[in-house]
Order: sequence, then C-alpha cells, then structure tokens
Amino acid sequence: MLQPDISVEAICELFGKTRQAYYQRLSYKYQEHAEESIILDLIADLRRDMGRMGGRKLWHEINDMYPGMVSRDRLFDILDKYHLKVITRTRTVRTTWSASRLRRFPNLIKDVALTAANQVWVSDITYVETRKGFVYLHLVTDAYSKRIMGWRLSPNLHADATISALRMAIRNAGCDLTGLIHHSDRGCQYCCEKYVNLLQDNGIQISMTQDGDPRDNAIAERVNGILKTEWLNDENFEVYADAHTRISQVIDIYNTRRPHLSLNYKTPAQAYAEVGEQVRVWKNYYKGSNPQKVASVISKLTSGCRTLQI
Repeated sequence: MLQPDISVEAICELFGKTRQAYYQRLSYKYQEHAEESIILDLIADLRRDMGRMGGRKLWHEINDMYPGMVSRDRLFDILDKYHLKVITRTRTVRTTWSASRLRRFPNLIKDVALTAANQVWVSDITYVETRKGFVYLHLVTDAYSKRIMGWRLSPNLHADATISALRMAIRNAGCDLTGLIHHSDRGCQYCCEKYVNLLQDNGIQISMTQDGDPRDNAIAERVNGILKTEWLNDENFEVYADAHTRISQVIDIYNTRRPHLSLNYKTPAQAYAEVGEQVRVWKNYYKGSNPQKVASVISKLTSGCRTLQI
C-alpha cells in the first residue's frame, strides 16, 4: 500500500509518466465527467414530456441546441451506461371488426407521392388501458405531415366516436377538402353509412386496405405505436377522465414538439405548413421484405374553404 507522503512525481516516475501527463489526464477526466453530467441533464429535460424519446432523436435535439457537443456513439454509450435506452413493451387488443355486409372501397393510395398536407388522411383505432378497463382512441392523421388532425377517446368502439374524430379533423383543416383521400382499414366504423356520408358530403374520396396487409395502413399503425410506446404505455390511468386529460396533452406534444425521422427531424406542425416531398432520415426496411416478417414488425409497433358539412 502506498504511503501518504509519496509524491505525485515519484508515482509518475514509477510508471514512466511525467507530472504534466498526470495533470492533463486528471483535467481530461474531470472535463469528461462534467460534460457527461450536462448531457444527462439535457436528456432528463428532453424526456420530461417525451419520456421515451429514442437515442437518434435525443442526439439530434442536443446537437441542435449545442452543435458538436456530443457524438452519436458517445451519446449511445452514455444511454447504455446509465440504463436509459428505451425498452419496448407490447400488448394486443382487437379494435377492428370487419364489415362483411357493408360496402367496401378499393385502395387508392398505393404509389401516391405526397407533396402537401391534406392529400391523404389515415384513420385507425387503438386501445388505452385504465384500471377500470380499456378505452379506445380514434385517430385521424394527415399522412404527409404525420399531424394528428382529429381524435376522440371513447369507452367503446361505436362508430359515433369515430365520426366525432373525423368531424374534428375537418374543423381543424378549415379548408376545401375536395379530392382528399381518406384511408382506413375495413372496420365497420369506417364502412357505416354515417361515416361514408360525412366523407362524401365533404368531397373526400374513400380508400380502404385490402387483404389485411398491415402495410396498407402503415402510417396510422405507426402513429398508434408512437403514442403508446413513448407515452401511454408508461401511464397508470385510474379512469376514463384521467386518460382523456393526459391524451390531450400528449397529442399536443406529439404535434408540436416531437421530431420525426420521416420528416427530417421536423415536427408534424412544421411539416403541415410545408409543400414538397419530405426527406426522411431512416431506411425503408419493408421494401423487398418478407410480408410475414413485415406484419410481425408492425404488429409489435402497435401493441398506434367551402362550407364544411359537420
């Protein structure tokens, strides 16, 4: 054991190092520790309202505020060191009931190139768990910007709630929607007469998935997955009212503050005001993939002005 009166110079000489190298190393370790503490504080701030924001988005947001502060690899090392990586949890509840006796419509959005908002809307329903049972979130999303245009939380899967979400979307658009394509699965809520009439009364074309392929409504499924994996799955709602209040807050954060890789790190609200093809910064792993594997991946992600007639 070293004696307390042994000098730094003697220790450095023992290991073949200079005093200058020792103090430089000490300074470097102190600086590294200080930077790491700052990065952890920034991660905590960014995740205060977006608790499950992933590593790439964290890296982009930190370097947007403080350019060059941290490399992507170092940030991922810090997330791993402090066990801050996001772990996905999944659960499946059926929300789609096929409407075999109601009119169905063809898929109109295949190979459609989106260049502006309000060209294609996608709709879907997902479940939210409370201690009193499941409630259901009905969503209408603009496919170009990923902005949630309308929503309704309901204690059931009745079409009235789905219609209410569509009415909100129409109000929020506030413009002539003639020619817009509304795309959904073939659930009875979307095939019912009231829903179809509301779309047609506003000049909206109707498009539906075919053959149960989850890629046919991938954007809606992805939005469901984001809301649940990044926010709602971590909540512990007592009753419907608690869920409704929090979901209202979450949708506002999602629309105005959460960056999307598919929008080149813009928020849906920013993208909604733009025109031109959006540049995404993630690879399309679905192209040329095995359809069964794709279905499995998407399933995990979701275990998401003329006078308007409203």
